[in-house]
Amino acid sequence: MHDEKQPSLKKITSLDTQAKELGIGGKLSPETDESLYKKRMQKRKDVQSKRLKIRKTKKGLLIVFTGNGKGKTTASLGMALRTIGHGHKVAIIQFIKGGWTTGEEKALKNLSSNISWHALGEGFTWETQDRVRDEELVKEAWQKAKTFIEDESYKLIILDEINIATKLGYLSSEEIITYIKKLNNRKNHIVFTGRGASESIINQADLVTEMKLIKHPFKDQGIKAQECVEF
Repeated sequence: MHDEKQPSLKKITSLDTQAKELGIGGKLSPETDESLYKKRMQKRKDVQSKRLKIRKTKKGLLIVFTGNGKGKTTASLGMALRTIGHGHKVAIIQFIKGGWTTGEEKALKNLSSNISWHALGEGFTWETQDRVRDEELVKEAWQKAKTFIEDESYKLIILDEINIATKLGYLSSEEIITYIKKLNNRKNHIVFTGRGASESIINQADLVTEMKLIKHPFKDQGIKAQECVEF
């Protein structure tokens, strides 16, 4: 049977290849003559326009921010800021993390009434020292998360540190994936943060970014967590 989508995929791949070959310009381009450089960039602009035009599909995305580097929650909250800027509602459910008030929570709540923020953990494992209670709280957070995911009025749902909850064994990746697969024509976007995202979650996701740790002041210099940087 002929796959009607195949020609479109081939065209997408071809345009992507052309864009890569033309490059991003600047002094990375080989031309010494500015008129030749301009021609290259015009070709790149034409290819980019075609790349954007051919991509017409929209869907609710599963987005994962993981890795050992700093910035996973920060990246997700940047998406929250963008979403409320467009006038949409955002739900943020924090797994594991304690109930301290962060600068981001204060700012986002001041900016918009479209933020629903729920810190449902009681701290890191070495603080709580109670696996039974930790697991109960994770399962409560997951049930709360599902109510927002199923609420079509919410455009973005951030499940902060859910990857840690699965890594610790308090919530099954398979349970999460099975639930998400059963959602038909989902229009909202779901963001998972936390280091150690499981392979199955990564395979299921539409967008995955890994934050790589290169240097960190806590580890490398013994500097404590500071306002405006960590919280």
